[in-house]
Amino acid sequence: MKHIIQFATVFLLLTGCGNKNNQKSASEEQSEEKGIVVTQNQFDSNSLTLGTMEKRTFPKMVETSGMIDVPPENRASVTAFMGGFVKKTSLLIGDRVKKGQLLVTLENQEFVQMQQEYLEVFNQLDFLKAEFERNQTLFDEKIASQKNFLQAKSNYEMAKARYQGLREQLQMLNISPSKVEQGQISPEAAIYAPISGSIIQMNVGRGSYVSPATEILEIVDNSHVHLELTVFEKDILKVKKGQKIQFKIPEASEETFNAEVHLVGASIDGAKRSIQVHGHLEREDENFLPGMFVDAMIMTDTIKTWSLPEEAVIESEGSHFVLRLLGKEDGGYTFERVAVKPGNTFDGHTEIIRTEWSETDQFLTKGVFDLIGG
Repeated sequence: MKHIIQFATVFLLLTGCGNKNNQKSASEEQSEEKGIVVTQNQFDSNSLTLGTMEKRTFPKMVETSGMIDVPPENRASVTAFMGGFVKKTSLLIGDRVKKGQLLVTLENQEFVQMQQEYLEVFNQLDFLKAEFERNQTLFDEKIASQKNFLQAKSNYEMAKARYQGLREQLQMLNISPSKVEQGQISPEAAIYAPISGSIIQMNVGRGSYVSPATEILEIVDNSHVHLELTVFEKDILKVKKGQKIQFKIPEASEETFNAEVHLVGASIDGAKRSIQVHGHLEREDENFLPGMFVDAMIMTDTIKTWSLPEEAVIESEGSHFVLRLLGKEDGGYTFERVAVKPGNTFDGHTEIIRTEWSETDQFLTKGVFDLIGG
């Protein structure tokens, strides 16, 4: 009898637990069926809004990356035509210079020797010219021999060529030939800025020796910057001149900037299987600096499709959801959480790849994150 009573007790306990579990499961199913309920007061106090899907134009994008750069004519590498020791320079990286401004003064005894040679040839030129003209006259009158005439002509032409060559070399060193002709010889040569801009590299200091192969400094003019993007082979045929570009500078700002495809490269880089795309910026008054890394999207085509505001689509646990309005009654709103497959996001709206909904269906377009989280 005792065993029978114990068995009955255990049976009743199990039955009670089962009923409780069934009740709980039924309660969850009922809650799931009811969806998410929001009172009118909650709706108003949280500034929630409703909206319907609308058809919008979305661009098809080619993802790429690259950097901010300047045209070749806006970048100058300054070198010396002849070696020498830096006698004077007061410039630092970041200094602004104007075209024609003195950058560096070099000193070398070879400059003195070149000026001496120039002055010697200059002083001989008048004599050699007169000798040539005299022999030409005598030769024409058959008084002087052809040999003497040709020798005089050769001496004059050689001196003239040497004079012209030395003159050009002096001008390349920014040494005035006119001053040398007046006897003003200097061991110094000046180097001037070929363009206006900012110094981004300074490789020498006072007393340094520079050879003709040494880059003394580099100047960049930021007044015109552009995009240099790398597009991979699989996307090359999609990119055309005139297409719009949106880009960000991830290390510096979250802002999105606009540009346009200006040039598409004519050959593929064999190693990277890519091509260079040159883009012109919509606005150049931003603080862009050459060398800044950019992430960019090139808009290659457009498609018109259904969409919702970007805020209406929430990602949660690896899936995307929207809240569709089931009904409004008793002063409250009932929503169902629906999984969706989103497409591109552009201009504050997200493409919705789903067509079974009606155009009149309403969705929560603001405040979704507060209700279902992310």
